[in-house]
Amino acid sequence: MAVRGEKRAGDPPSRPHVALLVEMSGIYGRRILEGVRRHQRLRGSWSIFLDQRELRSPPPPWLLHHRWDGIICRSTTPALARAFRRSRTPVVDLNDLYGGLGLPRIRSDMHAIGRLGAAHLAERGYRQFAFCGFSGEVWSAERLDGFRAALGGAVVHEFHSPWRGPHAPVWDRDQGRLAAWLARLPKPVGLMACNDVRGQHVLNACKSASVAVPEQAAVVGVDDDQVLCELCSPQLSSVRPNAERIGYEAAELLEQLMAGVPLAPVDRRIEPLDVVTRLSSDSVGIDDPDVAAAVTLIRAEACSGLTVPRLIARLAVSRSQLERRFRAYLGRSPQAEIRATQIRRARQLLTESDLPLSAVAKMSGFSYPEYMSAVFRRLTGTTPGAYRKAETARGGRLNPEGQR
Repeated sequence: MAVRGEKRAGDPPSRPHVALLVEMSGIYGRRILEGVRRHQRLRGSWSIFLDQRELRSPPPPWLLHHRWDGIICRSTTPALARAFRRSRTPVVDLNDLYGGLGLPRIRSDMHAIGRLGAAHLAERGYRQFAFCGFSGEVWSAERLDGFRAALGGAVVHEFHSPWRGPHAPVWDRDQGRLAAWLARLPKPVGLMACNDVRGQHVLNACKSASVAVPEQAAVVGVDDDQVLCELCSPQLSSVRPNAERIGYEAAELLEQLMAGVPLAPVDRRIEPLDVVTRLSSDSVGIDDPDVAAAVTLIRAEACSGLTVPRLIARLAVSRSQLERRFRAYLGRSPQAEIRATQIRRARQLLTESDLPLSAVAKMSGFSYPEYMSAVFRRLTGTTPGAYRKAETARGGRLNPEGQR
């Protein structure tokens, strides 16, 4: 590994010297670096400078005094962007705070993250919603905007306080205000936290306020930091951004910039992958016990041969009653809920695996791939094969070798 951009005598002449200014302190930054690593494994060989750093740490003071062939930067500020432009160094900007810096930029689609969190809670039947964010953070506000937009005209209760800096509240005081807010919320409520750190704050405050999770409040965070999420009590569900894809595409874009390829202005937004469901949102927000029990059964067994007659046989309610109450609470029939659950599983398998359609159909609860394809097209507007290709093209999950 090269240090401070200095070329060694034994380095091949064409080996680019690249600085990665990406934080290693959080899971998001480490996944970006994993995407860069996969790109390097397949596509090239850079001499890389990388140090241990926090997200908002200033760059090393000597950074701009050395000649770099390229830079990937997560902590870009307006001042740093001006310095990059003056140096004419190819730079790919990954920052989440500032727009219009005049650099090619790749980032998470924050609105899509908010929409995915909202869909996760709405699919579970919640009709009352809340969002807990950090004030003064652009990415938190954008996630809230996406969350609101996905819920249409639903009221979204909000709590915000500073995260870092001189105005950040004392921990105990912030937890007290958060607990009081949670106690006042209408129940049951579906709550999205702007990230996993905030999700942990919410779960701690729920305990203080005697708000049962997930029975009274279903909570979902963002980033899918597995260690943090599984240290929470109960374990925290989380939206998973596609940070590896960001790292991979940033490396690919930097290769083009270093090669002098002319490019149109780039501001690329990468959609999140999915929601990793854990105990904090593994529930349904329906106060009709029969409908809630039916939804729970469907989510558990729709891909294992569950039919509406088998569902009715396990509930103390007639089919006509269940149909009527399902439509009242969820706006759809039990059969439609079974099909929607099966298609969600099919979409996951199509995105995350190379399994043939016959295996995807079987694992999604369909007897025949042809029937799955017909249902898939009716509900999504596209075929399973076209969906898989589109997901790959837009930056879906990488396969084990990091290929598209």
